[in-house]
Amino acid sequence: MLSRVEINYTANMRVLLLFGLVAVALADITRFEGDKVFRLKPVLDEHVTLIKKLAKSVEVDFWRPESAELVTIDVDVDIRVPAMYLDIVSTTLQQSEMEHDILIEDLQTAVDGQSDSGPSPRTHSYTKYNSWDNVQSWINSISSSNPSLISKEVIGNTYEGRPMTVLKLGVKSGSTKPAIFMDCGIHAREWISPAFCQWFVKEALSTYGSDSQMTSLLEQMDVYVLPVFNIDGYDFTHKSNRMWRKTRSRSSDSSCVGADPNRNWNAGWCTLGASSNPCSDTFCGYSPESEIEVKNVADFIRRNKSAIKAYITVHSYSQLVLFPYSYTFDLAADHSELLKLGKEAAAALRSLYGTTYTIGPGAATIYPAAGGSDDWAYDLGVKYSYTFELRDTGRYGFLLPESQIKPTCEETMLAVKYIAAYVQKNLY
Repeated sequence: MLSRVEINYTANMRVLLLFGLVAVALADITRFEGDKVFRLKPVLDEHVTLIKKLAKSVEVDFWRPESAELVTIDVDVDIRVPAMYLDIVSTTLQQSEMEHDILIEDLQTAVDGQSDSGPSPRTHSYTKYNSWDNVQSWINSISSSNPSLISKEVIGNTYEGRPMTVLKLGVKSGSTKPAIFMDCGIHAREWISPAFCQWFVKEALSTYGSDSQMTSLLEQMDVYVLPVFNIDGYDFTHKSNRMWRKTRSRSSDSSCVGADPNRNWNAGWCTLGASSNPCSDTFCGYSPESEIEVKNVADFIRRNKSAIKAYITVHSYSQLVLFPYSYTFDLAADHSELLKLGKEAAAALRSLYGTTYTIGPGAATIYPAAGGSDDWAYDLGVKYSYTFELRDTGRYGFLLPESQIKPTCEETMLAVKYIAAYVQKNLY
């Protein structure tokens, strides 16, 4: 039998061990105290050159556009500057006399402020940013509790071995129905995006039978939803680094981790607006579809190509409805129809809270970016191919507070339903 001294020693060791484990866990979490997000307004070629030089000399995180190469005059540039580089960046900006604002004073405060209604619940919530474990539990429970309207299919595993599950929404039919494919969370840090896919599934199931538009859609078409595309990256943003963007794949060729899954598609691959540097946030990967997540989705869409009539991919931020092309300034064959539909969808979105979106082809509307999923889908033959960039326009950027999940999802729902109803009437 243990003496009291031995019992106390054992208990103390357990406490120390627990503290040690907690310390190790916390040490793995990237903190952003003192980091600021600047908005730069380059209006001269010298300003553009300066920003590009700055990016080479200090480590800055480009929020918008996504890399230094994409900076041009008269387009706002949002960058996160780590605290250690603030002096040099501030001095450089003052000397240049380039107009600039500070969007976020302290990034860690903004990260902490995202969950503005207290800590995240252990269970799934449509108005919280859910961890991957909660999303996975939700996928299983929602599909098993609505068997007449929803089924699930694992289309492959991620690099780290997590199952990629596509939810198929629609009234069961003996024959193949025309379909829409929608994915969310291709970039890990864009948390509002997966929140929308979950919201869409909830709304589709809860309004079937009462909302005539949704009822008609699910009776005549199927909607494939991939709730989180870049699962490994998304999990990493919850557990280690909130600002992570890429996949988590590794290669013996570089110590840098991951590729940009929205530069990895075989659509003008690795030409404009993509980087061949494995350490870049816009790294195009080692070959088209080198990222297993991209290959899994591409294979699924190819397999179902004859049925899929629309492709919608949801990102943040900037409040944009984009359509092909991003890898070239050439206009898509269906440009005028895609523009008209995009404008009407944005008008439907605006009708709820007055949120304004800009509409147009990717390259001309924001910047050229090769290897994107919407261009790839369009070139494959999916005519109605759109990218949504959800709220906001930079006040919170990737750190949109949870209080905005509901209004963002409600308004976006109107735009997506508008596109779906149009596609339903204009099958090809």
